Amino acid sequence: MSKITLRDLTKRYGSLTTVDKVSLEIAQGEFIAFLGPSGCGKTTTLRMIAGLAFASEGSIHFGDRDVTVLPPYLRDAGLVFQGYALFPHMSVAQNVAFGLEMRKVGREETQARVIEALSLVKLDHLADRLPKQLSGGQQQRVALARAIVYQPEVLLLDEPLSALDARLRHEVRTDLRRLQSKLGLTTIFVTHDQDEAMSVADRIVVMSAGKVEQIGTPHEIYEAPASRFVAEFIGLANFMEGDLAAPDRFRASSGETLTITADARRAGASTIAIRPERISLHRPAVAVLADNQMAATVEAVSYRGALTEFIVRSDAGQRLIAHKQNQDIAQSELPRPGDRVVAAWSAAATRAF
Repeated sequence: MSKITLRDLTKRYGSLTTVDKVSLEIAQGEFIAFLGPSGCGKTTTLRMIAGLAFASEGSIHFGDRDVTVLPPYLRDAGLVFQGYALFPHMSVAQNVAFGLEMRKVGREETQARVIEALSLVKLDHLADRLPKQLSGGQQQRVALARAIVYQPEVLLLDEPLSALDARLRHEVRTDLRRLQSKLGLTTIFVTHDQDEAMSVADRIVVMSAGKVEQIGTPHEIYEAPASRFVAEFIGLANFMEGDLAAPDRFRASSGETLTITADARRAGASTIAIRPERISLHRPAVAVLADNQMAATVEAVSYRGALTEFIVRSDAGQRLIAHKQNQDIAQSELPRPGDRVVAAWSAAATRAF
C-alpha cells in the first residue's frame, strides 16, 4: 500500500487543457472517488496515475517513489476498467493467473495467489468456468481478482460498474468496499454516478472542466458544497437568485427576504441553495416555527417509493422542490395539486454562493 501524491498535475493536448494543476494527497489505505460529468478530466487523471498517459506538467508519487515518467508495468498499480477485457478462451482461474505468469511468478505461488484472490471475491467455486458462463457481476469480480492478485501498491478503478444493472451495481460496490477495507488498498475510483461515489468513498474529488471544484467527505460535499456546480451535481437543490440585504438576510429576486446563517453567507453572494429534504410543507392554518416561510400552492406531486416529491410555487413566483419521506405517512394525508401550503426551512439549511 502506498500514499499517492499529485502535485500540479496537468495534461494538455495541443492547446486543449484537459487536466489543470490537480494537487491531492491520498493517504495509505484511503478510498478516493473522482466524480464529475463526462469530459471533466477524471479519467485522464486516472490514466496519468496509471501511466497510460503522461503528464504535461506536475508530478505523481507513490510513497517516496516519483513515478511520473515510469511505464505502467513499473508502477505496481492494479487496473480495472469499464470493459472486463477477459480472455474468452481462458477459464476464470487462467484469467486471474495471467498477470502473475507474465511476471514469471512460480507455479505453486501463482496457484495459491489465484485461489486467495478468487476467494476474496467469492468466486473460488467458479474457477474452471469460462467468462461466457458468468453473469456481468461475476465477470466484474474476475476483473477485480485479476487486479489484486499480484498485490499492487494501489488499485485504480475506471467506472468499473457502469455496465451493470442497478441491482448488480449495488451488490458489487458493497463487495468492492468490503474487499478494499480488508486488504487496506489505496484506491482511486472514477465515476460519474454520485450514488456510487457517496456510498464507497472516504473522500470525493469533484471535478469540472479539468479543475478540482471541491475535495471532502461525502457528508461535506453534500451538506456544504463549495460552489454552485457542486450543489447542482451532487443531489438536488433549490436555487434562488438575489443579493445580500444584511449580514444574515438574503433578498430573493422574487421579492422575499430570507434568513441565512453567517456560516452560509459569502461576500457578494448572489445565489442561495436549499436541499429538497430540508423544506417542510404545512397546512396554512398550522403554526410553524421556522426561520423562513413562504405561502405557496402545490403544482405537482410525484410518488417516488421511499419519498414523495412536491413541486410548489410561492405567491411571489418562486418554484421549490420539497421531499417528504413516506415512512408512517398515509398518502391521503399529503398535500395534493392545487392545495395551499406553507413551505418552511431553517436558516441553517441554506448555502450561499
